[in-house]
Amino acid sequence: MIEFKLIGDHIPMIQLLKAAQLVSTGGEAQIVVSEGEVKYNGEVDYRKRLKVKRGDIVEFRGNKILVI
Repeated sequence: MIEFKLIGDHIPMIQLLKAAQLVSTGGEAQIVVSEGEVKYNGEVDYRKRLKVKRGDIVEFRGNKILVI
């Protein structure tokens, strides 16, 4: 599990995927979110600008990100 230390209140989903180095570009992040490849707290979520906050878990291609 990847622990991502959040600075501020939240981070948009696509920026989190880039910051965790699970995708190489913002465009790639938008595509994988819109195609339903990303789970947010256990459920598929299609919102690219979703505000991810502390305590949330994002899953993508076998990787889990815990936002702390």
